Amino acid sequence: MVIEIDFNSAEAIYMQVTNQIIMGIATSRLREGDPLPSVRQLADTIGINMHTVNKAYALLRQEGYVSIDRRRGAVISVDANKIKMLEEMRQSLLGVLARGCCKNISREEVHELVDDIYDEIEHRGKR
Repeated sequence: MVIEIDFNSAEAIYMQVTNQIIMGIATSRLREGDPLPSVRQLADTIGINMHTVNKAYALLRQEGYVSIDRRRGAVISVDANKIKMLEEMRQSLLGVLARGCCKNISREEVHELVDDIYDEIEHRGKR
């Protein structure tokens, strides 16, 4: 795993580490169950403080991208419940979208509808 730090960036170093690991997951360079380097090892490799790497790993754990095991260290562990929920949503949407296609509802109209629903949910959550 290659992490490149831009020391001239306005973005905090721990966020650069965090975002690059998330990008690794998103691009399948890092997969479920893959171990991350130890805090000390990653800090030494990229030339940063161990506390910075520790902060990045803690944030990744908090956001559900990694789990921390005393024996194995940090391991890629995308939230299993999220994966299950996405599959359930996919199955539900498949039928709904097929019916919409039969009624000539465009992709753009579907995207707009999804955005509207998300906005409505966020609005309800702020009440």
